[in-house]
Amino acid sequence: MKAAILGTKVGMTRIFEADGNAIPVTVIQAGPCAVLQVKTKETDGYEAVQLGFLDKKPQRCIRPEIGHARKANSKPKRFVREIRLVEASDKQAGDVVTVGIFEDLEVGHVDIVGTTIGKGFQGVMKRHNFAGQENSHGVERKHRSSGGIGGHGNLGLGRGIKKGKRMSGHMGHDRVTSRNQKLVAVDKDRNLLLVKGGVPGPNGGFLVIAQAKAKK
Repeated sequence: MKAAILGTKVGMTRIFEADGNAIPVTVIQAGPCAVLQVKTKETDGYEAVQLGFLDKKPQRCIRPEIGHARKANSKPKRFVREIRLVEASDKQAGDVVTVGIFEDLEVGHVDIVGTTIGKGFQGVMKRHNFAGQENSHGVERKHRSSGGIGGHGNLGLGRGIKKGKRMSGHMGHDRVTSRNQKLVAVDKDRNLLLVKGGVPGPNGGFLVIAQAKAKK
Protein backbone atom coordinates (compact mmCIF):
# COMPACT_ATOMS: atom_id res chain seq x y z
CA MET A 1 0.00 0.00 0.00
CA LYS A 2 1.26 3.45 -0.87
CA ALA A 3 1.76 5.86 2.01
CA ALA A 4 -1.57 7.63 2.57
CA ILE A 5 -3.51 8.74 5.63
CA LEU A 6 -6.33 11.03 6.73
CA GLY A 7 -5.92 13.91 9.14
CA THR A 8 -6.92 17.36 10.25
CA LYS A 9 -5.07 20.66 10.07
CA VAL A 10 -3.92 21.94 13.46
CA GLY A 11 -2.23 25.19 12.43
CA MET A 12 1.10 26.70 11.42
CA THR A 13 4.33 27.22 13.32
CA ARG A 14 8.03 27.17 12.56
CA ILE A 15 11.00 25.01 13.38
CA PHE A 16 14.71 25.79 13.30
CA GLU A 17 17.45 23.88 11.55
CA ALA A 18 20.91 23.35 12.98
CA ASP A 19 22.25 26.41 11.13
CA GLY A 20 19.48 28.63 12.54
CA ASN A 21 17.27 28.82 9.45
CA ALA A 22 13.55 29.03 10.28
CA ILE A 23 11.21 26.80 8.28
CA PRO A 24 7.46 27.58 8.25
CA VAL A 25 5.53 24.33 8.72
CA THR A 26 1.93 23.21 8.97
CA VAL A 27 1.11 20.80 11.79
CA ILE A 28 -1.25 18.00 10.75
CA GLN A 29 -2.90 15.59 13.18
CA ALA A 30 -2.82 12.45 11.05
CA GLY A 31 -4.39 9.17 12.13
CA PRO A 32 -4.65 6.70 13.54
CA CYS A 33 -7.00 5.62 10.76
CA ALA A 34 -9.03 2.44 10.69
CA VAL A 35 -9.20 0.36 7.51
CA LEU A 36 -12.95 0.02 6.99
CA GLN A 37 -12.89 -1.83 3.68
CA VAL A 38 -10.44 -3.26 1.14
CA LYS A 39 -11.58 -3.31 -2.48
CA THR A 40 -10.09 -5.60 -5.12
CA LYS A 41 -10.35 -6.07 -8.87
CA GLU A 42 -12.13 -9.38 -8.42
CA THR A 43 -14.96 -7.97 -6.29
CA ASP A 44 -15.10 -4.25 -7.19
CA GLY A 45 -13.19 -3.86 -10.44
CA TYR A 46 -10.31 -1.84 -8.95
CA GLU A 47 -7.86 -1.79 -6.05
CA ALA A 48 -8.52 0.57 -3.16
CA VAL A 49 -8.51 0.94 0.61
CA GLN A 50 -11.19 2.80 2.55
CA LEU A 51 -9.89 4.68 5.59
CA GLY A 52 -11.82 6.26 8.45
CA PHE A 53 -10.66 9.00 10.82
CA LEU A 54 -12.12 10.19 14.15
CA ASP A 55 -14.93 8.34 15.86
CA LYS A 56 -18.49 9.48 15.30
CA LYS A 57 -21.24 9.32 17.90
CA PRO A 58 -23.64 6.44 17.20
CA GLN A 59 -26.68 8.68 17.71
CA ARG A 60 -25.47 10.80 14.81
CA CYS A 61 -25.07 7.84 12.47
CA ILE A 62 -27.46 6.00 10.22
CA ARG A 63 -27.69 2.24 10.54
CA PRO A 64 -25.76 1.43 7.33
CA GLU A 65 -22.79 3.41 8.69
CA ILE A 66 -22.85 1.46 11.94
CA GLY A 67 -23.12 -1.87 10.15
CA HIS A 68 -20.38 -1.02 7.69
CA ALA A 69 -17.96 -0.11 10.48
CA ARG A 70 -18.97 -3.17 12.54
CA LYS A 71 -17.72 -5.46 9.75
CA ALA A 72 -14.24 -4.05 10.37
CA ASN A 73 -14.61 -4.25 14.17
CA SER A 74 -14.56 -0.46 14.30
CA LYS A 75 -16.78 2.46 15.20
CA PRO A 76 -18.40 4.81 12.63
CA LYS A 77 -16.01 7.52 11.50
CA ARG A 78 -16.50 11.23 10.86
CA PHE A 79 -14.17 11.40 7.87
CA VAL A 80 -14.09 8.49 5.42
CA ARG A 81 -12.15 8.47 2.17
CA GLU A 82 -11.04 5.90 -0.37
CA ILE A 83 -7.40 5.60 -1.43
CA ARG A 84 -6.99 4.23 -4.97
CA LEU A 85 -4.14 1.77 -5.46
CA VAL A 86 -2.33 0.36 -8.48
CA GLU A 87 -1.52 -2.98 -6.90
CA ALA A 88 -3.31 -5.11 -4.34
CA SER A 89 -3.01 -3.89 -0.76
CA ASP A 90 -1.44 -5.81 2.08
CA LYS A 91 -3.97 -4.33 4.51
CA GLN A 92 -7.12 -5.98 5.78
CA ALA A 93 -10.35 -4.60 7.20
CA GLY A 94 -9.79 -3.79 10.85
CA ASP A 95 -6.12 -2.81 10.51
CA VAL A 96 -4.90 0.57 11.75
CA VAL A 97 -2.80 3.00 9.69
CA THR A 98 -0.51 5.45 11.52
CA VAL A 99 1.96 8.14 10.51
CA GLY A 100 4.71 5.54 10.74
CA ILE A 101 4.11 4.65 7.08
CA PHE A 102 5.74 7.97 6.13
CA GLU A 103 8.99 7.29 7.96
CA ASP A 104 10.50 5.15 5.19
CA LEU A 105 9.56 7.29 2.18
CA GLU A 106 12.19 7.32 -0.56
CA VAL A 107 11.03 10.79 -1.57
CA GLY A 108 10.05 12.97 1.38
CA HIS A 109 7.27 14.82 -0.43
CA VAL A 110 3.50 14.50 -0.10
CA ASP A 111 0.36 15.55 -1.94
CA ILE A 112 -2.32 17.08 0.30
CA VAL A 113 -6.00 17.31 -0.62
CA GLY A 114 -8.22 19.74 1.30
CA THR A 115 -11.16 22.12 1.00
CA THR A 116 -10.23 25.78 0.84
CA ILE A 117 -11.71 28.38 3.17
CA GLY A 118 -15.11 29.58 1.96
CA LYS A 119 -15.41 33.32 1.34
CA GLY A 120 -19.09 33.45 0.47
CA PHE A 121 -20.38 35.78 -2.26
CA GLN A 122 -17.61 38.16 -3.37
CA GLY A 123 -17.20 40.88 -5.96
CA VAL A 124 -14.88 40.89 -8.94
CA MET A 125 -12.09 42.82 -7.19
CA LYS A 126 -11.65 40.21 -4.46
CA ARG A 127 -12.59 37.19 -6.54
CA HIS A 128 -10.66 37.92 -9.75
CA ASN A 129 -8.26 40.74 -8.73
CA PHE A 130 -9.97 43.34 -10.96
CA ALA A 131 -8.54 46.85 -10.62
CA GLY A 132 -11.95 48.49 -10.24
CA GLN A 133 -13.19 51.63 -11.94
CA GLU A 134 -11.58 55.04 -11.83
CA ASN A 135 -12.11 57.33 -8.88
CA SER A 136 -12.01 60.50 -10.95
CA HIS A 137 -14.67 63.16 -11.47
CA GLY A 138 -17.75 61.87 -13.22
CA VAL A 139 -17.60 58.24 -12.11
CA GLU A 140 -20.61 57.07 -10.14
CA ARG A 141 -20.25 55.53 -6.71
CA LYS A 142 -19.70 52.00 -7.94
CA HIS A 143 -15.95 51.87 -8.14
CA ARG A 144 -15.80 48.19 -7.14
CA SER A 145 -18.35 46.98 -9.70
CA SER A 146 -17.46 44.97 -12.78
CA GLY A 147 -18.71 47.56 -15.27
CA GLY A 148 -20.11 46.58 -18.68
CA ILE A 149 -20.23 42.86 -19.38
CA GLY A 150 -21.76 42.60 -22.85
CA GLY A 151 -19.69 44.89 -25.10
CA HIS A 152 -17.68 42.86 -27.66
CA GLY A 153 -18.11 39.93 -25.33
CA ASN A 154 -19.19 37.45 -27.96
CA LEU A 155 -17.91 38.81 -31.27
CA GLY A 156 -20.90 38.12 -33.48
CA LEU A 157 -22.68 35.56 -31.33
CA GLY A 158 -25.39 37.98 -30.26
CA ARG A 159 -25.92 39.74 -26.95
CA GLY A 160 -25.60 36.63 -24.84
CA ILE A 161 -22.61 36.39 -22.52
CA LYS A 162 -20.09 33.60 -22.92
CA LYS A 163 -19.89 30.89 -20.30
CA GLY A 164 -17.00 31.42 -17.92
CA LYS A 165 -17.30 35.21 -17.85
CA ARG A 166 -15.48 36.46 -14.77
CA MET A 167 -18.13 38.03 -12.56
CA SER A 168 -19.18 38.26 -8.94
CA GLY A 169 -20.14 35.00 -7.27
CA HIS A 170 -19.31 32.32 -4.74
CA MET A 171 -15.64 32.20 -3.79
CA GLY A 172 -13.67 29.50 -2.03
CA HIS A 173 -14.83 26.18 -0.53
CA ASP A 174 -13.20 24.25 -3.39
CA ARG A 175 -11.41 20.92 -3.35
CA VAL A 176 -7.73 21.67 -3.92
CA THR A 177 -4.65 19.45 -4.19
CA SER A 178 -1.36 20.93 -3.02
CA ARG A 179 1.37 18.88 -4.67
CA ASN A 180 4.98 18.03 -3.82
CA GLN A 181 5.14 19.59 -0.36
CA LYS A 182 8.21 18.68 1.62
CA LEU A 183 7.64 16.43 4.61
CA VAL A 184 9.86 17.96 7.29
CA ALA A 185 9.23 15.67 10.27
CA VAL A 186 7.12 12.74 11.48
CA ASP A 187 6.13 12.52 15.16
CA LYS A 188 4.98 8.95 15.59
CA ASP A 189 4.30 9.28 19.31
CA ARG A 190 1.82 12.15 18.89
CA ASN A 191 0.55 11.24 15.40
CA LEU A 192 1.80 14.48 13.85
CA LEU A 193 3.15 15.40 10.42
CA LEU A 194 5.09 18.61 9.83
CA VAL A 195 4.83 19.81 6.24
CA LYS A 196 6.74 22.77 4.85
CA GLY A 197 4.49 25.67 3.85
CA GLY A 198 0.74 26.11 4.03
CA VAL A 199 -1.93 23.57 3.16
CA PRO A 200 -5.46 24.21 1.88
CA GLY A 201 -8.31 24.70 4.31
CA PRO A 202 -8.95 26.25 7.72
CA ASN A 203 -7.61 25.00 11.04
CA GLY A 204 -9.61 21.93 11.92
CA GLY A 205 -10.33 21.10 8.30
CA PHE A 206 -10.00 17.51 7.10
CA LEU A 207 -7.11 16.52 4.81
CA VAL A 208 -5.98 13.56 2.74
CA ILE A 209 -2.20 13.16 2.82
CA ALA A 210 -0.56 10.81 0.33
CA GLN A 211 2.89 10.06 -1.02
CA ALA A 212 3.68 12.49 -3.85
CA LYS A 213 3.15 11.13 -7.34
CA ALA A 214 6.02 13.17 -8.74
CA LYS A 215 8.85 15.07 -7.11
CA LYS A 216 9.66 18.59 -8.28
